[in-house]
Amino acid sequence: MQVVIALRGAYGMSRILPVLNYEALAASGKLFVGYSDITALHLALLAQTGAGGIAGPMLCSDFGAETPSAMTMNSFWRTLTQPTQTIAVEEAGNPALKVSGKLWGGNLAMVVHLLGTPYFPQVDGGILFVEDVNEHPYRVERMLLQLEHAGVLARQKAVLLGDFSNYRLSDYDNGYNFEQMLGYARQHLSAPLLTGLPFGHIADRVSLPVGAHAELESDARGFSLRLSGYPILS
Repeated sequence: MQVVIALRGAYGMSRILPVLNYEALAASGKLFVGYSDITALHLALLAQTGAGGIAGPMLCSDFGAETPSAMTMNSFWRTLTQPTQTIAVEEAGNPALKVSGKLWGGNLAMVVHLLGTPYFPQVDGGILFVEDVNEHPYRVERMLLQLEHAGVLARQKAVLLGDFSNYRLSDYDNGYNFEQMLGYARQHLSAPLLTGLPFGHIADRVSLPVGAHAELESDARGFSLRLSGYPILS
């Protein structure tokens, strides 16, 4: 067995981080696949060994769906079998940019959860990707500000924002929506923010090899993300 795919996300990975043998996991050559809560495993592996994993589909929600997403499955198999790939995104409003670095990240709440622990990767000059679900815009802003205050974002060349959905604004939010949060974040965070990455708690989702080398080029029409240097099936 070369690929280990998580059944589901939600919660539980944090409990077992201290008891895992990361050197043995990395030496096994297995590709650990999942997203959401599985972000903790990917980042811990990256921090402890330099190995990563694949932020990709899970058994229950993706492979077990009544009609699995063709886009999600195609991206997953491409990531497993092709040593390079390019993800092209049509999205207006992003800054012009041409940078490269290590691709890392995952679920935003889990990324922030690992700050200050041995399981948080110290990545300089990286490209951080994040997504979340059921988080109001002000909470997303708060987590991004935590990464900013911790000095993490100042060390990144770019931050790719995936899907942030399934929240419902209430009177408590006072009308503060995602677009307003994004405007504030782009003015106050150290790293440039790009939106439109098709990744998150959504049916149609790209797979992203954590720890890969990424070349990011963005203009007024969208951006391309070229990935290389990640393990594939032998």
